[in-house]
Amino acid sequence: MTWIKAYYKLSFATRVLIWMLVGAIVGVIFGEDILFLKPIGEIFLQLLVMAAIPLVFFNLLAGLSAVGTIKSFGRVGFKIIIYYLFSTVVAIVIGITVMSFTKAGQGMTLTGEVPDNIGQMPSIGGLLLDMVPVNIFKAFAEGKLIQIVVFAVLLGIVVLQLPEKRKEWFQSGFEQLALLMRKLVEFILKASPLGLGALMAATFGEYGGGLLGSLTFFILSIYLAQLLMVAVYMLVLKIAGRIQPLWFLKKTSALYATTIATCSSLASLSVSLDIAEKNLRLPKSVFSFTLPLGAQFNKDGTAIMLAGILIFTAQSIGIEFSFAQMAQIVLVGLLLSEGSGGIPGGGLVIAMLFAQAFNLPLEIVAIVGGIYRLIDMGITTVNCMGDMVATTVICRLEKKWNPEISNGPEPE
Repeated sequence: MTWIKAYYKLSFATRVLIWMLVGAIVGVIFGEDILFLKPIGEIFLQLLVMAAIPLVFFNLLAGLSAVGTIKSFGRVGFKIIIYYLFSTVVAIVIGITVMSFTKAGQGMTLTGEVPDNIGQMPSIGGLLLDMVPVNIFKAFAEGKLIQIVVFAVLLGIVVLQLPEKRKEWFQSGFEQLALLMRKLVEFILKASPLGLGALMAATFGEYGGGLLGSLTFFILSIYLAQLLMVAVYMLVLKIAGRIQPLWFLKKTSALYATTIATCSSLASLSVSLDIAEKNLRLPKSVFSFTLPLGAQFNKDGTAIMLAGILIFTAQSIGIEFSFAQMAQIVLVGLLLSEGSGGIPGGGLVIAMLFAQAFNLPLEIVAIVGGIYRLIDMGITTVNCMGDMVATTVICRLEKKWNPEISNGPEPE
């Protein structure tokens, strides 16, 4: 039929939005009578969470084992890692601050029962102690992601100290397993139209059309936080790197067209490498290490989304976090964002784990999943821009490059 052919000619993101819209309309029309669709959406959620833990584990191992040797970090490696960690913390703080200020989640007015342990978290000491697994197989079985991340980091460091042939064998294996997990998530995400459409129908059937205003407010809040992060990048370029922001944006503009189109940090990495070499003329010895490392570990846009969606979810059920709890959110968000996959929609999977880590309901995260493509463009752009800014500034500080090099004739 003609309309079926026309439907499949639409982009996947457009098809997801259509199903979400249809689900919302059906939910408003039929009310609680449509709740029989909820198990379909819940199965989709469980499949995502199922794939998320091995995805984070093998992504971390693949990234760490690809570094080379511990000594190869050197001064540049140390600086870039410190920068990435610091910028991620800044991004999380910005996400928390903006969402706390806009209070977008309060408009959700959910009326369902809230378990007593929602939002309850251990002390800082208890959290640090709980980060170390006693039994790693138990940690995998119970889905204790923080313990799995710590285990992956320790295992990655050990791999770096192995003989070269052994290390290459493990590195290749981790990369293949990480690729397998990304493909699994991509396969599960193919069911997004049906799964998210069913969730939207059930959610709007239960809570009504008042959700639309809150989601719009959520999108605006996330983009405000992303713009603030871009402003931070421009200040870093100007102050630390003595680089004109407009000049930098012009030189790297092709990258942002790619990030908006693909919504994938990994897919955009080849463009980042090409721009670093041909447009900025950065030293290959630096960008060939810092950009792939950033694509794996530096996810400022994802960090903003994680913080925003957690506060949004907490606000929707009337939970307020203390300052100490906010500090724990920053720590857990830092760990999760460092292990998130660079695939389209991968941040949504990590967001579910983030909410689960603080005993918050996953259904609201799934609702946001319906409009995730609208914010994923900004998330990926901020992720990749952060990597490029960091690489350029480090090259400048190490006196390995200056902007005049980029304005010379094209290399042969």
